[in-house]
Amino acid sequence: MSELQPAKGIRAFSVIWIGQLVSLLGSGLTSFALSIWVLERSHSVTQYTMIIVISSLPGVLISPFAGALVDRWDRRMVMLLTDCGPALVTLTYAFLLWKGELHLWHIYIGVFCNSILGTFQWPAYISAITMLVDRKDYGRVNGMLEFGQAGTTIAAPALAGLLLAVVNIWGVLLVDFATFLFAATTLLLVRIPRPAASPEGRKAKGSIWKEAAYGWTFIRERPGLFNLLLFFAAGNFAICVCGVATLPMVLGFTGSKAAVGTIMSLVGIGMLIGGAIMTATGGPKRRIYAVLGGGLVYSVCFVLVGIKPSLPLVGLGIMIWYIALPIQNSCSTAIWQSKTPADVQGRVFAMRRMIAQFTTPIGDFSAGPLADKVFNPLLMPGGALANSVGKVVGVGPGRGIGLMYLTMALIPGLAAIWGFLNPRVRNVESELPDAYKEAAAPPPPAEAAEEPPASTVDSEATAAPS
Repeated sequence: MSELQPAKGIRAFSVIWIGQLVSLLGSGLTSFALSIWVLERSHSVTQYTMIIVISSLPGVLISPFAGALVDRWDRRMVMLLTDCGPALVTLTYAFLLWKGELHLWHIYIGVFCNSILGTFQWPAYISAITMLVDRKDYGRVNGMLEFGQAGTTIAAPALAGLLLAVVNIWGVLLVDFATFLFAATTLLLVRIPRPAASPEGRKAKGSIWKEAAYGWTFIRERPGLFNLLLFFAAGNFAICVCGVATLPMVLGFTGSKAAVGTIMSLVGIGMLIGGAIMTATGGPKRRIYAVLGGGLVYSVCFVLVGIKPSLPLVGLGIMIWYIALPIQNSCSTAIWQSKTPADVQGRVFAMRRMIAQFTTPIGDFSAGPLADKVFNPLLMPGGALANSVGKVVGVGPGRGIGLMYLTMALIPGLAAIWGFLNPRVRNVESELPDAYKEAAAPPPPAEAAEEPPASTVDSEATAAPS
C-alpha cells in the first residue's frame, strides 16, 4: 500500500486554511459566549474592556521575539502547538464552568495565554504562505484569509446565540475545543518546507536579541517599506477612533438597536465582498495603488458616515469602507511576502505588525474622551458650533461624533496623498528586488527523517466598529 502523500502548493494551503477557518469560528463562538458571561456576572464594562486590553499586550511586548523564534523553528510545528494550547485553555474553561468554579481572573489568565500563542501563530501562518504557493497567487490567498475572517465575523455571534440556548456556555466551549483539534489534524496532512538560507538570514544569525532586532533593521534599510508602515499607522489611528464611535453615533440619532445591528451586519458583508474580490482576482497588477487608494476610499467613507444623520448614508459608507479593507490588507501583505526573504519573514512580519498597529490602542482609548469631552458638546443644542457647522451635520445626540468622523477623514486621505507623492512608497514594488521563493532546504536522510508529513488574522489595517 502506498504511503499517503502530503498536500502541496495551493492545495496544501487550502487544507491549512480550512482548518484555521473552523478554528477561527470556534474561537468566535467562545469569545461571544464569554463576553456575555462576563457582562452578566460583573455588570462592568470596565472589566469587560480589561479583557480586550490584556489580549493586546503580548503583541506589543513579545512580538519581535516571537517572530525571531518562528524563523528558527518549524513553522508547521509552531502552528500545531498554537492550536493545541488554546484548546487546553478552552477545555479548562469548560471544566471550571461545569464545576461552577470559573472566575473572572481565570478568564484574564486564559486570554493572556491565548494572546501569547496567537503572537506566535500569526507570523508562522503568514510566512508559511510564501513556502507553499507561487508569487502570482499571493493576492488570491491573502484574499482567502480576509474572506474567512469576514465569514466567521458574521456567523460566530448568531451560531453562538443558538448554541447558548441549546447546550449552555460550557457546551459552546466544548465545540470550540473540537474545532482546535480539527485544525491541528489538518496540519498533520501538510508539509511546510523549510526556507533555504538567504544572505539576509545569514547576516541576521546570532543571539535571540540580534535576530529579534533584525526585523527592525530590515525594515529601516528599506525606506519604501518603512514609510508604508507609517502610512498604515496614521490610517489605523483614524480608523480606530471612528470605529469605536460608530455604534454610539448610530444609536444617538436613531435610538434603535435594530439600526445598530444593521450596521454591524454591513461590516461583515462588506468584508465578505472585499475578500471575495481578492480571492477571485488576486488584486491589481500594481498592488501599491490598491494599498494607497484604500486611504482615499476611507476618507470618502468617513465623510459619508459623518455628514448627515442618515442611516442609508451611514450604511453606504460602512459597506464601502469594509469592502476596501480586505483588498488593501491583502495587497499590502502580498507586497511584503514578495519583498521579504522566506527565512526572515517571521521576525520581519512581527515587527511590521507592531509598527503599523502601534497607534491602534491610542485610537481606541482616544475615541471616548474625544467624543464625550470635545466633539459632542460642540454640537449639542447651545453648543459652540450648533449654529454654524450644526446647520450642515445636524445638532443633537451623536452629531458630535459625525463631526469627529469628518475631522478624521483628513488623516487617511492626506496619508494616501503623501504616499503617492513619495517615490519610495509609490515605486516600492519596482525599486525593491523580489525575494523569490528559494528551493526548500533538502529533507534529512531517510533514517533520520521525522514522522511523515508534519508540519490564523490580523492584518495591517484594523477592522470593525466596536
